[in-house]
Amino acid sequence: MSDPFVIPIGLGPEPDESTALDAYSEAVTGVAARLLPSVVALSIRRRGRRGEWADGSGSGVTISKDGLTLTSAHVVEGANRGGASFVDGWETGFDVVGRDPLSDLAVLRTTDGEAPPAALGDASRLVVGQLVVAVGNPLGFSGSVTAGVVSALGRSITTGNDRVSRLVENVIQTDAALHPGNSGGALADSRGRVVGINTALIGPMLGQGLGLAVPIDEVTKRIIAALIQEGRVRRAYLGVAGGTRPLPPRLARELDQTQGIEVVEVVEASPAQRAGIKPGDILVNGGGEPLTTARDLQALMTGDRVDVDFEMTVIRGGTVHRLTTRPAELAEG
Repeated sequence: MSDPFVIPIGLGPEPDESTALDAYSEAVTGVAARLLPSVVALSIRRRGRRGEWADGSGSGVTISKDGLTLTSAHVVEGANRGGASFVDGWETGFDVVGRDPLSDLAVLRTTDGEAPPAALGDASRLVVGQLVVAVGNPLGFSGSVTAGVVSALGRSITTGNDRVSRLVENVIQTDAALHPGNSGGALADSRGRVVGINTALIGPMLGQGLGLAVPIDEVTKRIIAALIQEGRVRRAYLGVAGGTRPLPPRLARELDQTQGIEVVEVVEASPAQRAGIKPGDILVNGGGEPLTTARDLQALMTGDRVDVDFEMTVIRGGTVHRLTTRPAELAEG
């Protein structure tokens, strides 16, 4: 007679670890098979600030049958053309169609050959822990594939140049091993759809830091379309700098929001200064949209607001004021 106080363990079939490994391997190899023919190794020669020549490299992803290729803006900084090679050994050249340092995206066109275009996905559908695969050309090793997971979402990075900077929102953080040369390459989901363009590696040791990728979403797809059509991205500019500040309880109730953007600096001769905005003002609404963080205001500064009246609600000395601004076009240089 069995002991009623003994709990049987190990009942049922043992987990089949090989099956789990096969499923993982099949996902990664499937992505590699789809994307490797579309990923290009880029070689660039650019002139430095002192007139010296320097060689650079990076990765790109073909997105159309006529050779349009997506990469990182910093990969082709200072260059208008370069060389491109594919995993099948084909070599050709490329011309820069458009470059946007403020999103760290650029579009190129290869001058010969026909690589199969990669499918673009939607990074807004990603979840933390989801499998992602990075394909690129790290350290000159073309056609390299690494895999990992989405480590975090909603990160932001600062891009731009010595004069102008901007936050890129909703950046993807991954633990897929990235190295110098991966920039501009593809970050794909398990179905082989490109959900990000690898842009940065943070950490003291190669391949062991935090990999970041600019997301492919509705915002970046509009940027890509603008680069293809016009070679640049137009953005509006007000000329204020500031940070979040809580609103006094009375005004919070009146405006139905708890915080706004306190202005700490107004750029000389800027649209904001011409409209009468002053340091110490609290911006609470712009164009009919509530302003609670600097990111809210940045998101509204799209190209269609350049030289168009833009109504703003401002708190000054505890009193609500309404001002009309006219954003100018942001110059990158």
